Amino acid sequence: MLLAGASGLVGGLVMGLCRDAIPITRRPIGRPGVVADFDDLPPLPQAQVAVCALGTTRAKAGSDAAFRAVDHDAVLAFARAAKAAGVTHFILVSSVGANPKASLLYPRTKGEVEAALAAMGFARLDILQPGLLIGPRAERRPVERFLQWAAPVMDLALPRDLGSLPAGMVAGAIIALTKSNEPGVFRHTNRAIASLTLT
Repeated sequence: MLLAGASGLVGGLVMGLCRDAIPITRRPIGRPGVVADFDDLPPLPQAQVAVCALGTTRAKAGSDAAFRAVDHDAVLAFARAAKAAGVTHFILVSSVGANPKASLLYPRTKGEVEAALAAMGFARLDILQPGLLIGPRAERRPVERFLQWAAPVMDLALPRDLGSLPAGMVAGAIIALTKSNEPGVFRHTNRAIASLTLT
């Protein structure tokens, strides 16, 4: 399995659950893999499944263009390289509310990526659309930290698919999905992600 985003919250958990995962990273992470810029990826090792957990925030990136360079350009560059490496099953960690016609940058970018991946012709495409991810991050995200703290209260007022979700549950769902081979494009919101983790 090829894995992009191995240094992030969900990707790091996937790495812990799947020792055979080959990380594709911009910097060494202490585990054998491919270290390269996503705008100049070399040929990747042959694989059947690829998981993409790449993502940042507009605040951390510093500009709209820098945000899109990660959440749009790097994701699609990885997908193209994975397809060239023989990947037939692609799994993406996206976000609840992803919509290519959204007025806001974050959901619009996520929606555009989902649409582009669906057009790439993978035999199976799984798109996970979790709500706010709960879990410890290596980087400081003050707003997200506050939202994680407030999540138990906010979740009481939100529909299940819009509420928070433990990152470990998303990672578990990804591992479960790697065993699926029914062709098609599948989107999984909070409820489905939780169900996958329990199977």
